[in-house]
Order: sequence, then structure tokens, then C-alpha cells
Amino acid sequence: MRIGAIDQGTTSTRVLVIEPSGERRIAQATEHRQIYPKTGWVEHDPEELIRNIQACLDTAGPLDALGIDNQGETCLAWDAQTKEALSPVIVWQDERTADRINALKADGAEEVTLDRAGLPLDAYFSASKLAWILSHLPEARAAQARGTLRLGTTDAFFMDRLAGRFVTDVSTASRTSLMNLATCEWDPELCRLFGVPVDSLPEIVSNTGEFGAIDSEAGATPVTALIVDQQAALYGAGCRHPGEAKMTFGTGAFALVVTGATIYREHERGLLPTVAWRKQSEDTVYALDGGVFTAGAAVNWARALGLFESFEEIGAFSTTPAIDRGLAFVPALSGLGCPHWDRRARGVWLGLGLDDGPLDLMQAVLEGIALRGAEVIKAMDATTPLRGTVPLDGGVTKNRYFLQFFADSIGRGVERRDEPEVTALGTASLAGEALAAPPPQEAPRQDIAPRQGGESRCAAFSRAISLAQQWRSQDQAFKALCVQSDA
Repeated sequence: MRIGAIDQGTTSTRVLVIEPSGERRIAQATEHRQIYPKTGWVEHDPEELIRNIQACLDTAGPLDALGIDNQGETCLAWDAQTKEALSPVIVWQDERTADRINALKADGAEEVTLDRAGLPLDAYFSASKLAWILSHLPEARAAQARGTLRLGTTDAFFMDRLAGRFVTDVSTASRTSLMNLATCEWDPELCRLFGVPVDSLPEIVSNTGEFGAIDSEAGATPVTALIVDQQAALYGAGCRHPGEAKMTFGTGAFALVVTGATIYREHERGLLPTVAWRKQSEDTVYALDGGVFTAGAAVNWARALGLFESFEEIGAFSTTPAIDRGLAFVPALSGLGCPHWDRRARGVWLGLGLDDGPLDLMQAVLEGIALRGAEVIKAMDATTPLRGTVPLDGGVTKNRYFLQFFADSIGRGVERRDEPEVTALGTASLAGEALAAPPPQEAPRQDIAPRQGGESRCAAFSRAISLAQQWRSQDQAFKALCVQSDA
């Protein structure tokens, strides 16, 4: 039995194939463009994503079952009849709706979203992006007038175009801020609040089931699993029971801890209740989510600045930790997520001296990403005690220095499996379960124990966070004063 998984991520689309022997391999991986039309706007080309998915599936060969995972909060509009996109794909990183979000907050609407969706008001989630499409793009309004408008996250677009099923899974829907977390249905009050018509949204389905088939050069491939990427990684990491958590350090960094049947509402700690998964004919399993908006993106940014050339250069450092020397970096290049939820914040280096060179700055970048991740893990542990070591995955975790520093920062052991495709593995595992396929064999893992010193570094980093937030506020106040002076 050959099982496949399409992992449609922020920077690439890839297909994992699990052979009957248990061997697994990436049959194809294709990057796509990152489009930045304006400051704070991030888009993808919907047709490019469709082409890449189809190319991956054609390369994979005949499959008995296929799972698809998606970018989560990324969304668009398209036409029900032609299946053509009516908007660009608006990516989860996009901040174009920040003013609308602030206006809703000023009206006291966040109480409604927290109560019903379990989510704060933030441009990160899909709801305000979908509303923006409808209010700003004439093509979308014309389709609404014709009764052919479809709005949704990318998974719904892929399924409608390629499999003829206008559906989204319950874990992805829980990231829109339009689904009622308790009922797992679209919430009319939330849709009214954001201005998103309920009749334009897809049907919410379980994460496993029969979702039609996608044609490829090898024939029709049945789709048996749909899931959002971070929940797929949680499943791929082997987390099944309450208290088991994982953290993925990709473009951003995202931690999830399984909470079972319990919906924890821990907004004061910046943690978000979400759906982990709901298998066909089973009860919903919930989780707590905590996100860091910039992780691997900060490493790539630093490389583009010329701080390093090869990743081998930054796997170890001959000096003591940068933060122990008074040098800190706050990776708030796209704002701060959990536990702060401050989208106005921006990245800063603190404590620079004439003797600091490119590798010192890069060391501080890696430490800043680790310390931001530690803030999330500590918030989770304070809410629901974590069990055992924390599995890690994502590109940043290939860095030896980062792995050890992160373990030190959380004061807990971490594990990194020799499995580069944890997200796709989780998706494939769910797809195979629908056919009673045996679970994939676990890959060898690397366990790293924590060393002392983490608590003092976390305390120092908290001061750096406060200074970064203060600088942004003072900077805005200074600009306002300059405008008044010019007047």
C-alpha cells in the first residue's frame, strides 16, 4: 500500500511517499514565489500553488490514499462555476487588515471572538483577510451578486479545484476566527462581525474520511485526510495524549500541546485553544497553540544581510552565549505572537559594541529565536503540565547550537528525530489510517538534556522584550510629535 502526503507550506509544496516496505521519501519539492506588493502585505499566486500540487502528485506515481496539509490562516476567493481565483492568496503573515482589527478592538469585539472562536482579534487569522477581499476586490463582489462567490482557506480551494469537493477540515476552520470552537460549525455572529457571508464558506468536515479523488498521470488518487500544517506536525511527532507537546521551528515557530476533550481558555498567557484533529466518527481532540511569528525567516533575513554564508558557520560558536555577554536580539520582525500578541513590535538588537562582529550578531539571532520559543513552552507548562521531552522539528532545529540553547532555555529535554518531514508524515499517517495501513516506523532520534543557566537568560530576555516594545511606542510618539512640530 502506497500512501502519499501533499505538504503545501509557506515557501514550498512537497509530496511525501510511503512505500509498502515502510520506506519514505520526498518524491518532489517545489518552491513558489513570495510576493510583497506593499509593506506588510504577503501574497502567493493561486495558480502557481495549483500547478505545484499537480506536479507533485504526477511525480508521486500511483497512490492508494493521499493526505493534504495546508498553511492554515492563508486564504483567498474564487468562483464556484469557473473555479478560477478571484484574488491572490493572502498569506498568514499578511498584516493589511491591521487597521480594521484595531477598529474592532476599539468597539469591544474581541470579547466575542475570544468567547466563540477562542481567538483574539488579530490580522493573523483568516476572517479579516476574507472580509478585506470582499470589500476591496470588485471581482469578488460581482461573484457574490451572481451567487458564485466562494471564500476559504487554501485547502478548500485546492479541494474544490482538484477534487470537486468544497470542504475544509475542522482543524483548519478553527484557525479562521469564524468557527465556533465548541460546536465546530461556522458561527453566524462571528461571520456577521467580520462581514463574511456564511453561504460562501465551505462545509466543515473531519480530518479523515472520503473526500473525493484527484486525477494525476497515474490515475485517480483518493483523498482520505485533510489537516492544517501545525496539527499535522503534532500528529507526526507522535503526540496523542493530554500534556504531550511539540514545537516546529519553520518560517515561524509554533508549539501545540494536546488537551484532549478540554478547551482551555488561557488568553492571559497568550495561548489559543484550537482543534487538534477530529477523526471520522470520533470526538474532537483539542489543543493549545502558541506561535512565534518569525523564526527561520529571521535566519534567512540575517543570511541575506551577509551575517553568514554557510549554515556550517553557525552550528557552533567559540564564545560564551551572546546574551550572557549582554548582547540580545528580539526577533519581532513581524511583531510578537504568544504570549505578548503585539503586532506593532519590531526586531531589535540590544547591547551592541565595537567588538561585536557578524557571527556575534548571528549568535544573538539564534538565541533570540530560542528564547521566544521558550516563552511559549513555559506558558504552556504553566497551563497544563507538559509530559516528557518536547519533540522539535523544522529547519532551524538542524542547528546544533540552537538545539542545546533551546533545551537550556526551557529547562527540559528536547528530542529531534532523524525525520525531516514531520508535517508530511503526520498527514500521511492520518491518510493511511483511513485504509487501516500500519503506522510508519519511528525514525532514530536525538535527545538533548538541558544545562544550567536558562532561567537567568530568560529573565534577561524578558527585559529585552520590554525594551523592544517601549522603543516602538516611543518611536511612534516621536513621529507624532514631529508631525505636530511641522504643522
